[in-house]
Amino acid sequence: MPMHPLSRFVFAAAFAAALAGCATTANVPLANPTAQVGAYRDTIDLNGRLAATYQKDGQPQSINGNFTWTQRPGRVDVALFSPLGQTVAEITVTPGTATLKQSGQAPRVEKDIDTLTAKSLGWTLPVSGLRDWLQGYAVDASGKRFAASPAHDSVVTNDGWRLRFVEWQNGPGGAPMPRRIDAERSTTAVGDALTIRIVIDPVA
Repeated sequence: MPMHPLSRFVFAAAFAAALAGCATTANVPLANPTAQVGAYRDTIDLNGRLAATYQKDGQPQSINGNFTWTQRPGRVDVALFSPLGQTVAEITVTPGTATLKQSGQAPRVEKDIDTLTAKSLGWTLPVSGLRDWLQGYAVDASGKRFAASPAHDSVVTNDGWRLRFVEWQNGPGGAPMPRRIDAERSTTAVGDALTIRIVIDPVA
């Protein structure tokens, strides 16, 4: 089976280099290192880097690249780029619909983002979770709202993701905001485990 374009755009060696780069991001001195994250925002624009490992057809796969995240009430737009800056995929999520566009291909539409990315990319991009995670929030295994802080930086979500907020930066108003997030989930849909590492660029 031919590999999807997003799976092809980087090889394992490049992925390993990306992980090394993610692991060496410098911690930013925090204005209030004991505080929780700031209030949740429905409108947010972020840029960063993403690396993932997963299995497809029984074979280990790895990808990395850059992303932009544009969130508005009722809509999220995600663009994924290769390390050389080429647009690899554009994803739009609205209530009840998820659309993925790739160069030279007809748009693909599914009712939810998990189904769409699993079918199109071979791995699940957890956009629903990322709405929370990128701002330091999650819903824990007991269904309670989790708000992270530098002193309370890990949680297992209600859909089985193990999150760790590894590094921090100053967000709006000086409240801590995630800088690096490590996420892992075991799932039969993509093999033994899916691991995602996200580094968020400094916010203005």
